[in-house]
Amino acid sequence: MLEGFADALAVLRIRDYRNFLFARFLATLATQMQALIVSWQVYQLTKDALALGIIGGVEAAVFISFVTWAGHVADRGEKRRIILISQGLLFLCTAGLGFLSYQSGKTVYWIYGLIALTGLGRSFLWPASFAYSEMSVPREIYGRAATLNSTAWEIGSVVGPAIGGIIYAWKGPGFAYGLVAALTLLALGFSTAISPRPAVAAPPKDPTSGFWSGVRFVFSNQILLGAMSLDMFAVLFGGAYAVLPIFADRMGVGAQGLGWLRAAPSLGAIAMAIIIASRPPFQRAGRTLFMAVAFFGIFTLAFAISGYYKWYGWTLAALALTGMADNVSVVIRASAVQAHTPNHMRGRVSSVNGIFIGSSNELGAFESGLAAKCMGLIPSVLFGGCMTLLTVAFVAWKAPQLRKLTAIHKT
Repeated sequence: MLEGFADALAVLRIRDYRNFLFARFLATLATQMQALIVSWQVYQLTKDALALGIIGGVEAAVFISFVTWAGHVADRGEKRRIILISQGLLFLCTAGLGFLSYQSGKTVYWIYGLIALTGLGRSFLWPASFAYSEMSVPREIYGRAATLNSTAWEIGSVVGPAIGGIIYAWKGPGFAYGLVAALTLLALGFSTAISPRPAVAAPPKDPTSGFWSGVRFVFSNQILLGAMSLDMFAVLFGGAYAVLPIFADRMGVGAQGLGWLRAAPSLGAIAMAIIIASRPPFQRAGRTLFMAVAFFGIFTLAFAISGYYKWYGWTLAALALTGMADNVSVVIRASAVQAHTPNHMRGRVSSVNGIFIGSSNELGAFESGLAAKCMGLIPSVLFGGCMTLLTVAFVAWKAPQLRKLTAIHKT
């Protein structure tokens, strides 16, 4: 435990990484607040599951369309500048959503348009941020940095929805968007304090310098491809965050109750992050990864059952358990990506990781909304949990190297 604490302090003593982590936390806090506000606002306007799914579908479509190019730009360009421009665009999108909330006769189509621009900003922010984080930390403490990154994201994911739900219920969407914009500006301020990170020169005659080299690199590495695929399809089928407003409405808990439903997985993830930080690195990382994703599917089934009976407390508990399982997956996958990616390819590999992981929540939101529309709310979540378990079995069969992966820090 003391060793893990010392490693965490070693990471935080790095000035650039510390400022980057603060900026990441504030940006996550703002993003999670905005996701809650947008979802409840759209549900209040439409009362339609598919309308909730389209929020994620629009953002994912734009993100996937640009992120591969964005990864190429991140490897060839100065990463701090890309981070600042991307965060500036996200601030403008939030300001636009706040402006719309005060307009009479507003429609969800304008909201979808601004969410599409948010996807554009995220597509460039994702690979630049991951490349910056990984280049600012020595290789021997990658695992601790991945844990801190995950913990910062999870804490923001707890506090953000909870605050968003409370503010929405108290002051309405306009005031809530204003708070999101303020947090985004504060994140931008911390990002200005990090040092520039120019491109890392590729080795002479290196075949990995092409535009699609990140895709080829990932698909040629069974460990990376297996870990990303496992995480993506688990979230795609098992994640039911998009339809949480319907569960909140079904249970009669309103915007504030919805905030706690969205925060519950991250509460569980924080608890697991504390456990992970206090123990040595995973010695059987591959096996642990598969078990974690399997438990994610099982707890998703428990969430569906508790939601059917309108057991709010049990629903929160089931969601928290999905977060605990997901955090294990996130830490192992992030550590594997860091350890197996050369510095001059981090942007492009991160962009592929973004397609698999960064867009999986949004694609999962679209899948959840569509499935709930076609199959009904509870059957759609049960279907997702079963598909997650099938995904675990398939990837375990197809990726034996990942299944046999031992301690990542030794690779």
